[in-house]
Amino acid sequence: MDKVLKIMLIEDDMIEVMKLNRTISKLGLKHKIIEANNGEEALILLSEKDNLPDIILLDLNMPKINGIEFLNILKNDDSLKYIPTVILTTSNNHKDLLECYKIGVSGYVLKPLKYEAYVDKIEKLLSYWSINELIKI
Repeated sequence: MDKVLKIMLIEDDMIEVMKLNRTISKLGLKHKIIEANNGEEALILLSEKDNLPDIILLDLNMPKINGIEFLNILKNDDSLKYIPTVILTTSNNHKDLLECYKIGVSGYVLKPLKYEAYVDKIEKLLSYWSINELIKI
């Protein structure tokens, strides 16, 4: 049986937050979602080292600390750098894609416009990470 994941979603668009929660529910998954509205809020949540997520889903275009800035901070922290981080964005900018992989992102997923395609991508993404062996620091 696949494990239940603790997923941190870093997303400033409440519609996108609701869409992920609705998708998890629709798929009948038991994963726990930890929500952060931006990178700054996420870093505060991540400072509680006893409650770290198994995976982070990260939007790129956010206020305060954008996704790439957050990713740089995360990957330079010895206690956080092993958390798999997947970019979940509408940006198909090749420069963003290259920069994210250079920093050490675990995946880069474009949000499709159609809800059915979104559900399909999220199902595959979470299925993959729920069978992986994840590092616990």
